[in-house]
Amino acid sequence: MNLTTQAAVVFYQHLGKLFYAIALADANIKKEEFEAMRKEISLLSMSEHVKITDAEIDIEHQITSTFKILYFDKATSEDCYEEFIKYKNNNESLFTAEIKKAILKIAGKIAGSFSDVNKSELILLGKLSIEFKEKSDT
Repeated sequence: MNLTTQAAVVFYQHLGKLFYAIALADANIKKEEFEAMRKEISLLSMSEHVKITDAEIDIEHQITSTFKILYFDKATSEDCYEEFIKYKNNNESLFTAEIKKAILKIAGKIAGSFSDVNKSELILLGKLSIEFKEKSDT
């Protein structure tokens, strides 16, 4: 898979929306959640299995910048999650099994980074997991 630079940037911006939604699921974003996301994204960007373009893109910058913009705009978790799902449903071919696995891993690390996963985060992680499985089974 090799997307144009612009399409890849949009993909990573939508991951930023998802990770923001996960971090804000309990109505609070903690520093530990943001730092866990940054750490996991740096590991993601080194993996050949989740590469969507050959273009030189700073994955961490795209995702964290989107996250910060949403934070300062006081975006809601629900809106960001729904925007991600809409994007995913319109671009299903981008979401390979390896990419879905990596996204779920990062989302889980974000949710569990501060005093374990709470109920709100667990519900959102469950919805995401089901969303990924439903599209895989069809």
